[in-house]
Amino acid sequence: MSNRDLKYSINWEEARQAIRSERAGRSKVTFDPDYIKSSAGDFSKRVQSNDYEFGRKPVEIIDSILDSSMDVLEIGPGPGTLTIPLSKKVRSITCIDTNPQNIAHLQKNLDDSGCSNVKIIQADWTKMNDSELADSYDLVVCSHFLWMIPDLKEHISRMENAARKYCVIIQPAGRSNFVKKVYEEIVGVPYRGEFEPDADYFAYVIVREWGRLCKVDHYSFTNSTSPQERLRMTAGFIGRFKEVDNDVAKRIMEMIEKEIPEDGLFTETNHAVVMWWSPDKSQ
Repeated sequence: MSNRDLKYSINWEEARQAIRSERAGRSKVTFDPDYIKSSAGDFSKRVQSNDYEFGRKPVEIIDSILDSSMDVLEIGPGPGTLTIPLSKKVRSITCIDTNPQNIAHLQKNLDDSGCSNVKIIQADWTKMNDSELADSYDLVVCSHFLWMIPDLKEHISRMENAARKYCVIIQPAGRSNFVKKVYEEIVGVPYRGEFEPDADYFAYVIVREWGRLCKVDHYSFTNSTSPQERLRMTAGFIGRFKEVDNDVAKRIMEMIEKEIPEDGLFTETNHAVVMWWSPDKSQ
């Protein structure tokens, strides 16, 4: 692949590594022994909101590059957020995920949606054979995945290696004000973006420095959570900076209860960025 040899480049690696180091490790959530299992179920439920709105809208955005003859590779599909809406537009999707809980939710959601053109591979994407993947798919996509990758340059290079036509990245943008307020109350310091999901700008810098011409768009989506789901979701963020034991969980729930809507469900509008480009196959 032909990449530009630039005299000057942006030092994004230092900032990204500092953020990843601060977020390293699992959230320490001890108030609920079933927290991990319950949270996976919560997420699967959220992504189905409004007919898979979180995954459906980016499919609408990139519709002009999709066709029914395409074979797609999706890295880190989770419970099918993008997979299910995308499967209706292409010939086949191969999903790669290491997490058995995600795969179980994905398979159930695929079955419930009647999707028959999706293949699931339980594997570590970072350890797969590049020569076997080379030019194997028309489109390679990852959604909500960039913070899970240690080496972002290598990840994007491997996406380009596997893609014949297009690479697509979808990444959430921004965090709710409630989570920020809880962080300041529980951790006791001003919030300075400690768990913002934004990572698309790192990818954008990489591919632009390589000389790729990207198209970028964004969209909004909504989802609803019960008080208990909101507690678990918030605990997942706070637990990276302070243990969420019974006492901390009680404090968070007290903050939640002060804002419970009449129907008992919290509805939030969130945002995400979509970027896509064609890899350079000249070398």
